[in-house]
Amino acid sequence: MKLVIINYGAGNIKSIQFAFKRLGYEAILSDNPEEIIAADKIIFPGVGEAGSAMAMLKASGLDIVIPQLKQPVLGICLGMQLLCEYTEEGNTKGLGIFKTVVKRFSNNVKVPQMGWNVIKDLKSDLFKGIKENEYMYLVHSYYAEHCDQTIAKTDYGINYASALKHNNFYGVQFHPEKSSLAGEKILKNFIEL
Repeated sequence: MKLVIINYGAGNIKSIQFAFKRLGYEAILSDNPEEIIAADKIIFPGVGEAGSAMAMLKASGLDIVIPQLKQPVLGICLGMQLLCEYTEEGNTKGLGIFKTVVKRFSNNVKVPQMGWNVIKDLKSDLFKGIKENEYMYLVHSYYAEHCDQTIAKTDYGINYASALKHNNFYGVQFHPEKSSLAGEKILKNFIEL
């Protein structure tokens, strides 16, 4: 199986690579469109600021490549947010896969949300063997609003979409690679989709 982690300069990609290695899979880091298109499964990570991350995608032409991918794609954290239509962070237009917008948490809660929180209302084979109210590790100041594509929810001052799915695209706001055995199970489920 050819597993590619998109390496566009905005991700904590080593920890994702190590998580797959623990599961027995060798993930390639690449920003090469041909290599990405030829992959069986693709991870689209992201850490940092949305506007600059989108600028890096555009600079390498990956903003055109990613929406056309036909194999399973998993967006993680900022990667998921960039797959949405728009994010308030940097007033950034997203890739438009998920039909929702990303907003900043209000100042009624501690921002960023950092640490463990539960996911619930799980829908999708991505969560096979994961129980309701399982804890996942999150670090984010912005959240995706619910839409028809929501496959998991989390409460943090507001109830928001902590996972999304549209066709072959999946997105998770939490970091499966930092979420212990349950997170590894989600990565394994993604490999087996």
